[in-house]
Amino acid sequence: MSSSSSSSWRPAVAAEVILSCKANALRSETRGMLEEKEKTSSGPRRRWLVDVAQWRPSPAQFQAAATLLPPHDRRAIARFVREDDRKRALVSRLLQYSLIHHALGIPLHQIRINRTLEGKPYLQNKNASFPSFNFNTSHQGDYVGIASEPMCLVGLDIVCISNPQRETALEFISSFTSYLTDHEWNCIVSSGTPDEMLNEFCRYWCLKEAFVKAIGAGVGFGLQRLEFHHVNWTNISLCIDGEEARKWRFWLFKLDAMHLVFMSHLYRLRSIKCGYYHSSFVLVTCYLLTIINNIAGFHCKRSS
Repeated sequence: MSSSSSSSWRPAVAAEVILSCKANALRSETRGMLEEKEKTSSGPRRRWLVDVAQWRPSPAQFQAAATLLPPHDRRAIARFVREDDRKRALVSRLLQYSLIHHALGIPLHQIRINRTLEGKPYLQNKNASFPSFNFNTSHQGDYVGIASEPMCLVGLDIVCISNPQRETALEFISSFTSYLTDHEWNCIVSSGTPDEMLNEFCRYWCLKEAFVKAIGAGVGFGLQRLEFHHVNWTNISLCIDGEEARKWRFWLFKLDAMHLVFMSHLYRLRSIKCGYYHSSFVLVTCYLLTIINNIAGFHCKRSS
């Protein structure tokens, strides 16, 4: 399964497929849920998740979906060695273009997504209505997610909790001690069984990732500078270099027994209330996969 960088990008096809699928091919309950969530959201704020385990494309289907992306995105996808990683990367990039198109109304062929040196994607197009619009993506295990904000800085990280293959849970966690504070380490090792310790560690690690992804930095930021506190994983707060970062807010979403999502926000306006920005994720698997699964047939129809 691979994406060919020689195929031309087809934004017009992408637009026609998306509009056709949105009008005709979506299950009514999925479309209704998506529209209701977007109706109650503020501006271009979106929380989308796709369960990629439900998509098992043939090589031809995968390549047809990849042709909807610009060449530089296809090259980035092709760098992944494992098939599942390429699939998650493809869905992540399709989500980015689809979200921006729906949230901001920018025609697909005009959307320009670039990346910082540290790899955070951002919209290169200038938008007068929402100049601070930003988004973040994450993918691991069965899920690919994306979150966008009109004013707040947003970070997103998905973790799939699984037992290490060639070492114990404690041995695995111990290799990350330099990134944890004493407080975090004590919380992890006192949490109970090895499985519970692994679960606790993954939550702290996911939080740190969500923060550095929001600010567009890599692990070189110094994860040990971040210390998280919580009350049963609610009311999560952050200290940076020992000082409380009051403008940051964090939320935990438990998708299933193995998958967690952490989302981080930096509030840029003092008058904004944290509850105003908190909203749950919408599972748009049917929506996106309907688009993807109709691409190959759509291409055939146009060429006949």
